[in-house]
Amino acid sequence: MDGSGEKAGTIRVGTRKSQLARIQTDSVVEMLKKKFPDANFDIVAMSTTGDKILDTALSKIGEKSLFTKELENALERNEVDLVVHSLKDLPTTLPPGFTVGAVCKREDPHDAVVFHPKNVGNTLNSLPENSVIGTSSLRRAAQLKKSYPHLQFKDIRGNLNTRLKKLDEKDDFNAIILAAAGLHRMDWEKRIGQILSPEECLYAVGQGALAVEVRAKDQDILNMVGALQDPETVLRCIAERAFMRKLEGGCSVPVAVSTTIKDSQLYLTGAVYSLDGSDCLKETMQSCIVFPNEEVEGPNDDCQHVGITALGVPHKSLASAESLGTELADLLLSRGAKEILTVARQLNDAR
Repeated sequence: MDGSGEKAGTIRVGTRKSQLARIQTDSVVEMLKKKFPDANFDIVAMSTTGDKILDTALSKIGEKSLFTKELENALERNEVDLVVHSLKDLPTTLPPGFTVGAVCKREDPHDAVVFHPKNVGNTLNSLPENSVIGTSSLRRAAQLKKSYPHLQFKDIRGNLNTRLKKLDEKDDFNAIILAAAGLHRMDWEKRIGQILSPEECLYAVGQGALAVEVRAKDQDILNMVGALQDPETVLRCIAERAFMRKLEGGCSVPVAVSTTIKDSQLYLTGAVYSLDGSDCLKETMQSCIVFPNEEVEGPNDDCQHVGITALGVPHKSLASAESLGTELADLLLSRGAKEILTVARQLNDAR
């Protein structure tokens, strides 16, 4: 790579095979091409464990790297140079030797309701008694069961295309809940019947953000992908990931967040739920993330924050965001979060 950050030869980019994953990876490659027009990129698509196991709820599989392990194996074997993920699929602790070198500007992180054609024009509140809502997320189900006790919630698996097909072509579901970000990226905004505000449904850690994972010691690639870093998104997501890591959360327990930045303050709302939503601990904390005359992460720093190396983003800001997530988790733990999550995990395992 020369002084402009461009690497001779072809840069191989790993991705999942689904249409949404390809769209997300293509968008990252296009951003890189604009910044490094002389570089060549080759996209390598592969299937992951999560793509292959479609008859079991995500929360029941018990594997933290469902959508990432095969991609990371390719990265470790030098078969690819970088991998594009949905950040919410990445565990808060990465395998040794890997780091997230960039978190791109976040798409809408909220959840969206897509209604069966016969129910278009409704909201969750106006759906008939015992209407069935499809979601593979314990986090969504726990929050919505409490708010909408007249509805039933059932697992639905598959990529976006598969889930929409199951909704439209059968009468098994009256609506399904999906990430708004995926629907936007697929140009399916017209299918969104309702956006769920954080008051109705806090979102998943990292939802809506794309992460570029690289080998931690590959400084050339790290410098290149660092050009895609969105400082506001990375600070919000570091706080969210630190919160979940301290709680030891994941797919098998209902943990949810919401973050905003305003007037140099990062606000983090975090919550834990029982499976039926009846038990809930929820709090909001804030922390300053702008410090005058602050030094930024330099190219020789290998300091990671919950698996993320954020070159060009100030040290103190990153540390403040991470501390905020940890402190909020500690607050909830002091109020009984561990007990709620332990019971939720046991009940989920017994289902």
